[in-house]
Amino acid sequence: MRPHQDCAITPPPPHTQRRAPIDSHCADAARERPGNRPGPDASTNRRKYPLSRAGLRDDRVAPLSKDMPMKLLALAALLVTTAMPAAAETLLVGNKGEDSLSFVDLATGKELGRAATGRMPHEIALSPDGRQAAVVAYGAASIDIFDVAARTRVRTIDLAPNAGPHGLVWLADGRLIATTERSRSLTIVDTRNGDAVRTIPTAQEATHMVAVSADGQRAYTANMRSGSVSVIDLKAGRKLRDIPVGGEPEAIALSRDGKILWVGDNKGARVQAFSTSAAVHDPLATVATGGRPIRVAVSPDGKWVVTSDLEAGSLTLIDARTRKKVRSVPVSGTADAQQVTILFSADGTRLYVAETGRDQVAEIAFPSGKVLRRLAAGKAGDGLGIAP
Repeated sequence: MRPHQDCAITPPPPHTQRRAPIDSHCADAARERPGNRPGPDASTNRRKYPLSRAGLRDDRVAPLSKDMPMKLLALAALLVTTAMPAAAETLLVGNKGEDSLSFVDLATGKELGRAATGRMPHEIALSPDGRQAAVVAYGAASIDIFDVAARTRVRTIDLAPNAGPHGLVWLADGRLIATTERSRSLTIVDTRNGDAVRTIPTAQEATHMVAVSADGQRAYTANMRSGSVSVIDLKAGRKLRDIPVGGEPEAIALSRDGKILWVGDNKGARVQAFSTSAAVHDPLATVATGGRPIRVAVSPDGKWVVTSDLEAGSLTLIDARTRKKVRSVPVSGTADAQQVTILFSADGTRLYVAETGRDQVAEIAFPSGKVLRRLAAGKAGDGLGIAP
């Protein structure tokens, strides 16, 4: 098993700041693929999807035989229309090991296609209407925008001189909020105003993930190598303060009411809860988790806090009201799966878990924890998004 660092990058000297990041897990992924083109499917039972000129991989369906009786055709059509929902959700998976984005039909579990991305795609955010998806190029200095229905890239937003975008949120007002790790900053893109870019420095090391309040006024960044969380006033465009949280903070999420900030510690096998309104940011609670709680997510109803524990290949379920651990839920049960991103379905009945070491995403019934199925994706699939 190769160690997983979620590709956190130490900023290079200024004259090399734009250089593509190579570190730990991402270095392994880069070495395993030729150039920047999507590599071969790792799963033996998966079909290959050759890239078209548009950079899109599509299923090729054999034409129906002309000799097929009309009654069978009518029956087949009836079965399809009754079995498929009118508007099926699409799971998006950023495949950082091959620079691509997978589109998976959640009704059937089938990969519909795969599109080329920028270098090392990581986090994914959906537009307010769900029709577009933004995907960071962590190995570059850009964000790609995709049309979900067409499964095509419609434009690329240049963030330069900011580099190393990772954490990403698409706000209801159209702004994209992205951490730009190698620039030690938070970058804001106004998609309503010609993709205008502005930057708010954090001056912290490895500004990796971000959480934003529901009103779009505050952002909180997890700064892995500084052991801190930066509090950003998005309206004023400035940093307010840094909260020393200790350890190696990476996972970060806000409670549904915005009053509690949950921060994971990769080195301490714990997640801490902080008040967002207190003048002194002492932790309200510290909850033990499995090893390396690399992501944290809050359920849509706000009742649950869940961590993705990479070293244990499991989830830790926490009661949000009592801030007490309820139980651990095994997914793979091993660090070899390199479990990273977790994402709730809109109704909170399912949890999607990226197993980057196995090129697949586990679908979990929530809160029972039962593994329903595993969905094939591209190489080292990590970032997740769900389009309605």
